[in-house]
Amino acid sequence: MVNLLNFNQPQLAQWFGEQGEKPFRAKQLMRWMHHFGVHDFAQMTDIAKNLREKLSAETEIKLPDVQLEQVSNDGTRKWLIGADTANSIETVFIPEDDRGTLCISSQVGCALECTFCSTGRQGFNRNLSVAEIIGQLAIANRSLRAESGYDMLPLNDRIISNVVMMGMGEPLANYDNVVTAMQIMLDDSAYGLSRRRVTLSTSGMVPAMDRLKEDCPVALAVSLHAPNDALRDVIVPINKKYPLKELMAACNRYLVKAPRDFVTFEYVMLDNVNDTVEHAYQLLETVKGVNCKFNLIPFNPFPNSGYETSKPSHIRVFRDILMQAGYVVTVRKTRGEDIDAACGQLAGKVLDKTKRSSKRIPIEAVE
Repeated sequence: MVNLLNFNQPQLAQWFGEQGEKPFRAKQLMRWMHHFGVHDFAQMTDIAKNLREKLSAETEIKLPDVQLEQVSNDGTRKWLIGADTANSIETVFIPEDDRGTLCISSQVGCALECTFCSTGRQGFNRNLSVAEIIGQLAIANRSLRAESGYDMLPLNDRIISNVVMMGMGEPLANYDNVVTAMQIMLDDSAYGLSRRRVTLSTSGMVPAMDRLKEDCPVALAVSLHAPNDALRDVIVPINKKYPLKELMAACNRYLVKAPRDFVTFEYVMLDNVNDTVEHAYQLLETVKGVNCKFNLIPFNPFPNSGYETSKPSHIRVFRDILMQAGYVVTVRKTRGEDIDAACGQLAGKVLDKTKRSSKRIPIEAVE
């Protein structure tokens, strides 16, 4: 049965045309499914009854199943969402005074094997469908709005104001499904988010970055985490394929179409691995010529990671060097750590098809 959550509006219009229906039905259905969160065809009162009956018989609007919902002491919320009987993913909502940010997963596991990331340590199973990606937004929105008493109201007063594609997986490795899902997020008939409020984080898949700037240029974050190729080859292995010089050039190309005039470089702070004064000055040299800001992320431990969090004093010195060079630098506040919802801790449940998790050996830190 066709799950209509897998279509953006142009795709849905094409599907309706193939069924002998008027394309404008796509906009009506998008508003019911996404804007109002109504998944019962019988409630879609401006759609003809015979069409509603046809849709009910031949299609479905099916969200993934929620297996567990947890709330942190700091208000961070995490959903464990079933991808199938053997696998699950995690989605995190982070409330702040001026925004509410939802962190969405794009894959079951991840094949890129960044050594400091719990998801990468679990290996890879499969890509998520469009319905499974946009379904995370629908699930979170429904849960949060129901709790706040706004269950059936339009999305004018947003609880979720920002979406970041920073959960489990490398978004650009699931390019087509991720782009379609983001187009739904941006669609005024669906969630109506601004391109500035949807951020995609990549470890540096250069060809896909070039495609994204043409197809769906949202705000861009790059998981940098190292100031030189030798170290990044170890902790972010995709660097062996797309080294820093190529990555920086791709960032500049992306900025031509980006909704913001900067790239955010994410940099996890690993004690005595990438957090020295020398590393800070190397980083300044690496990003020279790229309009950027930095988000320093204290490492969030997980079992057998082999890494420790940088000392607060080291993070301050590192930050100050970057700021003194004229860059905007933030130090990410750790949120949701007590429910394993912090950056780098998302693991879900992954049946590793790659068998990489069983073959992996500990990687020693590289100076």
